[in-house]
Order: sequence, then structure tokens, then C-alpha cells
Amino acid sequence: MLRIGVGYSTSMNNESCVRKYVGSQNDKYRITKKDFFIGKKVLVMGLGRFGGGVDVTKFAAQVGAKVIVTDLATKQQLSDSIKKLKEFPDIQFHLGSHDPADFRQADIIVANPAVPANNKFLQFARRHNKFVTSQIGIFFQLCPATIIGITGANGKSTTAALTAHLLKKSKIENRKSKFGGVWLSGNIGNEPLLTTLNQIKANDLVVLELSSFQLEQLSEIQKAPKVSLLTNLTPNHLDRYGTFADYCAAKENIFKFQKLNKDNPVVSIFNTEDKIAAEWFEKYKKDSGRVCIKFSTNDVSWDIRDCFALPGRANLSNLAAAIAIARYFGIDNDQIKNTLSTFKALPHRLELVEKINGVRWYNDSKATTPQGAIAALEAFDQPKIIIAGGYDKNLSFDELGRKVCEHAKVAILIGQTAEKIADAIRSVGPSNTRIEMAASLSEAVKLANQLAVSGDVVLLSPACASYDMFENYEHRGREFIRLVHQINS
Repeated sequence: MLRIGVGYSTSMNNESCVRKYVGSQNDKYRITKKDFFIGKKVLVMGLGRFGGGVDVTKFAAQVGAKVIVTDLATKQQLSDSIKKLKEFPDIQFHLGSHDPADFRQADIIVANPAVPANNKFLQFARRHNKFVTSQIGIFFQLCPATIIGITGANGKSTTAALTAHLLKKSKIENRKSKFGGVWLSGNIGNEPLLTTLNQIKANDLVVLELSSFQLEQLSEIQKAPKVSLLTNLTPNHLDRYGTFADYCAAKENIFKFQKLNKDNPVVSIFNTEDKIAAEWFEKYKKDSGRVCIKFSTNDVSWDIRDCFALPGRANLSNLAAAIAIARYFGIDNDQIKNTLSTFKALPHRLELVEKINGVRWYNDSKATTPQGAIAALEAFDQPKIIIAGGYDKNLSFDELGRKVCEHAKVAILIGQTAEKIADAIRSVGPSNTRIEMAASLSEAVKLANQLAVSGDVVLLSPACASYDMFENYEHRGREFIRLVHQINS
């Protein structure tokens, strides 16, 4: 019989909802090997226009499951993701809606991280005693390697990439390292997780960027990384969580469910320049079997800073976090300096697109929170024109408004949140910052080009998600790059 444990969370409308998870003590529903899926009917809920469900769909098909994919989006909307699955002709696609019959007939439902736990179809599945799991949950149960998990409101991707880079390059230089290969995955360009399992060995390290949504899914099976790091915490995804406290609770799962063992300690790493992280450091350092490490920008020596090309204090904090992990695994300062010079900024994260007539254009489309955009504004001393706005996640723009007045000569605003950001700027009071509205990104780029003079920096740093006008932040960033390249054509 299926044994159910009960935990509590908060739904997006701030009402309490019951969340059920399969108790790890139940052998029937503990995934210990891929044979678990052979011959079973696996329903993947949420293929995603961004391809978030492609990896688990491929995995299920490869290990002998009968796979159905269901998504509210249409076949046309999901065409790019469907193309990635063309080698598996037996996969069935039920698109444009969800059918309760599919959930009733399935043995296993794999939910996309974007699907909240209180979704009515997942609740329906649980009422019918179906096994509800996730891509990240399956990976944590099958991965033989040590997992390094990195989360936070901002800087996750860059910190994860920096960490993997330092470990991988230093491993090549120092063949006496105790660890084997180094893998990087998570939300970074949808790198595969499950379809790489055959290649991952027990002495390898896997560096994962983990979202709050994925951490909620891991909490359902009470799993967490062996090494967990928090970059920072500022409000995000309040359209889903309702309150900042509930968002923080989701993030805390990365530490809460670490399995403590004195003989094989878990590692918790906190940015003590962040108030909540500092509080959690004090809270968790008392736990037996846990190694607690703190980091801050002050830990980065000047000789290391000189080897680091990424601009701004936020990137310096990301570097400090990566160094904290690298040092734990035995990487010394000389190795860190030798490997830093070859690290390049990730796409869509303060990415220099082009210098035109003395104006530098930066694509920071991944800045989907006000704090991310603030970090971009503070990364440059030059006069700045910021292009901001997008999908409304119910975040406050008050602090962004103050920082725009301090650091930008022009704010060009687009999307659903344009008026909200404009109001936040105006509420600061008289300032020299000029506010312009644009109906599209194309119009915003043209306007920025008209207003910019030699020595300026033009930043696409939206402070918002992209879903009001684009498929995702990558689509938005690519379009910005295309528009910038067209300026002199």
C-alpha cells in the first residue's frame, strides 16, 4: 500500500494547501534503478516551450516506459521541443489541454517544475494513488555522484558555471584531485540531467543550478544536495508564492533536507553579506554532521580579482561563492588564478553584444528580478541607458526606481510592468533620469540608439520575466542581439 506523508506549503493565493510526498521508507516507490520504469505508463506533464520536459521524456522512452506528453500549449507552440524527440516515434502527444483520463491511466506522473504542487491535475493523480515525481527527483535518486546544489534569487547560473569551470580546469591541471569528472547542469540552457546518467561515475562532481520550484519538488522526497550553496535572497516569483517568506521557505529546502552523517558530512555554504543567509548560517552551523562555510566579497584577494573579467560587485559575490566550493574540494589560489582567465560570461548575463560609435551594448536578459537589474546598473561607472520591463511577477519596483534615478540617465520601459516601473521612478521625486515608453523591444533599441552618445552603456536588464512578449529570457536576449547588430546594417 502506498504510504503518504503530509507537509504544508502555501499556494499562490496565500491559502494553505496540503502537499503530499511519497515517504522514502516505502521501497515500492523509491527509485533505485532505471528498471523501475520498464513497461510503465509515464505521463510527462509539461513539455515546455523552453524544452524543460525534453530530458525526462527522452529518458523515460530510453529506459522502456510507455510515454505520453501532456501540455496546455499547442503542437505549433511546442514545435521546437517536439523536434528534439523525433527519434522516439512511439511517444504520444496530448497537447492543448490536460485530460483527467491520462492521469487516471498513468502509473507515473512526472511534473514540470513550473507546475505548482497544488495543481488540480496533480491533486487528482494523488487521490487516485498515482506516483507523482519530477525530473530533479528522479535524478537525485539515481545519480551516483556527489551533487553540488546552487540556489538563490540572483547569480545562480553564473556561480554554477564558475564553480564547474574552477573544478574542471583545476582537475585537468592537478591530476591528484580526489574527485573525477565535473558535470554542469540544471537551468543553464536546459543541459540534460537524466540522459547523462550513464556517463556519471560515483567519484564525479555534479554542479546543479536549482530553482525554488525544483527545491519544492525535492522536498517532496526529502532530498537535497551533499553540498548546498545560497547566493542571496531577494523577493522573486511572488505570483506563485504570494509572500517573500514562502519563497524563502522554498529556498531553505536546499539545507533543510540534507542528510546529516558525521562520517560523511554535508556542506552548507552561505553568503553572510545577505541578511537571511547570515541568519541561516547561525541556525545551521549548530547541526551535528554539517560543515558550515560562509563567504563574502571580502574573501576575494586582489590578485584573484585581477584575473576576473566579469564586471560588478554581484559578479564578485558569485566568484566568492564559487571559490568557497573550490577551496572545499582542495583547489588552491594559484589554480584558481590560472583558470579564471579562461572563464567567459554566460549568454544573456551582462553579455557585451557590440560597441557601436563608442556606445557599449549589453544583453542582460537573464536579469528577471529588480535586484538583478540593480546589480547590472551598479556594475558600470559610465552613463547608462536601461531598457527594462516585462511580465509582472508581482514584485516591488520601489528599490529599482531609486537605483534607476541614481545610476541611469534614461530608462526605456516596455511590457506589462512599464507603468509600474515608471511610477516607482517618479515616486523618488525630482531627478535627472529621463523616462521613455516603448511599445516593443525593437522600438526601445531604436530609441536607445537615438539617445546614446559615445561613452554610454546601453543595458537590456529587464528586471522582469519575458512571458508577456517572448517565449523566454533567451528569446528576448537573442532578439535584442539581432536588433543591436542591425543598427549599422
